[in-house]
Amino acid sequence: MAKERLTWVDATKGFLMILVVIGHYAGPMAFDFPLIKYIYWFHMPAFFLLSGLFFKPILENAKLKPAIHKRFMQLMVPYLFFLLLLTFFKYGMMIGDGTFTAAFLRQDLIELTVGGRFLRGEHGVFWFVTVMFATFLLFLWITRLKRWIQFAVLAGCYTLAQIEGSFAMSLAAEPDAASAQIPMIWNLDVVLIAVVYFAIGYYLKAFWMNIPKMAIFISAVAVLAAMKADSAGLIDYHLSLKFLRYEHFVLDLVIPLAMTIVVVGLFQKLTAIQRLPWIEKIEKHSISIMYLHIFFGFLVRDFLPYNLLTYLFIGLFAPILLSILIPKTIPLGEILIGRFKPRRPMQTN
Repeated sequence: MAKERLTWVDATKGFLMILVVIGHYAGPMAFDFPLIKYIYWFHMPAFFLLSGLFFKPILENAKLKPAIHKRFMQLMVPYLFFLLLLTFFKYGMMIGDGTFTAAFLRQDLIELTVGGRFLRGEHGVFWFVTVMFATFLLFLWITRLKRWIQFAVLAGCYTLAQIEGSFAMSLAAEPDAASAQIPMIWNLDVVLIAVVYFAIGYYLKAFWMNIPKMAIFISAVAVLAAMKADSAGLIDYHLSLKFLRYEHFVLDLVIPLAMTIVVVGLFQKLTAIQRLPWIEKIEKHSISIMYLHIFFGFLVRDFLPYNLLTYLFIGLFAPILLSILIPKTIPLGEILIGRFKPRRPMQTN
């Protein structure tokens, strides 16, 4: 049973990672379908939901520190490693072409420290990891409360997130500029909505582990109806967790959850018939892909024909290659790419 579960989970996460890469493609499309817009409707909430699916509450104080240490090593150590790695390459390239200045260094170090939505370019994805770690910590605390208080706290978090999102979007025309008007280190305010998606994965685990066919069908109808309404101008729905673009109290739950049900449900049905090892391998190297695909995308734009196919191919396989090489060439390389495994405590009689 565990093996079957991991099969569809890995395939789903691998597919979502492909969508992450596509979502950062900024070139022309060969079709009019607003693919990237619809990707942003659900792919980040889906990651938080799937993480919540396998969350285990910790009620004993003695077990808190080891659990937090494990998650820190899995998330924040790779964060620091790839932050330094990409910064090293960026500074080296800028020194090489003569654009590196003291003023730039001062501003860049401030942005690297604050992180979150203030990181752009090759560092643009780093917000996700700090939010995921903070979400894990917050939910650890929430699940130590009485059940009714847990739901009250989550309802409060979601309400505050919606209020902040609506306020932020009123500050400027573009979401990135608007969200920048609200200073927050590491995008920690995004935890207010991320923890709700995380909690939905945790509390509805039985549903997510085996999604009924009728739920997939109803969700697919809802997704198609939302797309039709959006294309007809009846709704103007956007979702961007990084830039606080969530301002539809109902739709920010209905649309991401409906799309996640469809994707997860389809992969459950597909992998029950045939495993998808190639997409599972993408999930295995997802840390490197997440951190490096934008950087390699810049190289594609400079040295190769820039289209979705070349961007996707290089954005996936160049990081996978490095993910294979790093553990073989760097001491503690497995830990640097998020594969930390704590030592088992000694058994005593």
